[in-house]
Amino acid sequence: MSAASSTAYILTLSCPDRPGIVHAVSGLLLERGCNIEEAQQFNDHGTGLFFMRVQFVCPDAGAVIDGADLAGAIGRVAQPLSMTWELNPAGEPMRTVIFVSKEGHCLNDLLFRVKSGLLNLDVRAIVSNHRDFYQLAASYNIPFHHIAVTQATKAQAEQRQLEIIDAERPELVVLARYMQILSDPMCRQLSGRAINIHHSFLPSFKGAKPYYQAHDRGVKLIGATAHYVTADLDEGPIIEQDVARVDHADTVDDLTAVGRDTESQVLARAVKWHSEHRVLLNGHRTVVFN
Repeated sequence: MSAASSTAYILTLSCPDRPGIVHAVSGLLLERGCNIEEAQQFNDHGTGLFFMRVQFVCPDAGAVIDGADLAGAIGRVAQPLSMTWELNPAGEPMRTVIFVSKEGHCLNDLLFRVKSGLLNLDVRAIVSNHRDFYQLAASYNIPFHHIAVTQATKAQAEQRQLEIIDAERPELVVLARYMQILSDPMCRQLSGRAINIHHSFLPSFKGAKPYYQAHDRGVKLIGATAHYVTADLDEGPIIEQDVARVDHADTVDDLTAVGRDTESQVLARAVKWHSEHRVLLNGHRTVVFN
């Protein structure tokens, strides 16, 4: 089946575990002449839930399939199984808005990966509470929105940020070292589609200059965590983590450089998996079909 004569989709789902779920899904796709190219599943015995990601192609000729028809058929299968599901076209760039403050390593890394074809994103806007990266945004022809944030203007600033998000309709918002705490209402509005990155020293070494604190304590591991944003600060469902070893000879600058590299890589992986619909929420955790 050639790419020119077929349409590719990704189906993600979760539901209470029971016999026959895979059969129901694969049978539905078989009836419509679709070919499964990738399938992954996970049975969470602790919660009794079943998770699945299926990537498949459907013919455009013969048994004509369009997204609405397919979604309707999936809905009829899903209802008796109490299934939560999403159907997305495969390969479409994910509409994304990126937030950043004064540290640009994650932003620069993401934009380079998009430009290089390593991340399938359509970056619609960059939002910052500082002006530092307007030239970087311009070099990629991406609109840059400077919205200053102070304690007195925080509510108005968030309202302007939400107006940009509403206008751009992103499926993903990335906090690429955006150093402002989002309000609870904003966190709820972005639930399941906002990813944050931070060093993995937390809850130790809070506040300013965490790498100075880590160096002072003689840490041997530098880490980073990418997670979904929730109203519980830095405690949302974790998507990806990684660590790198350091030793007594490393300076604060060395630790900071290692940390920034780790943050960039961890965030890029989390963003890639989200953009490919590989991350499913499982309560306070995630299922990642990478």
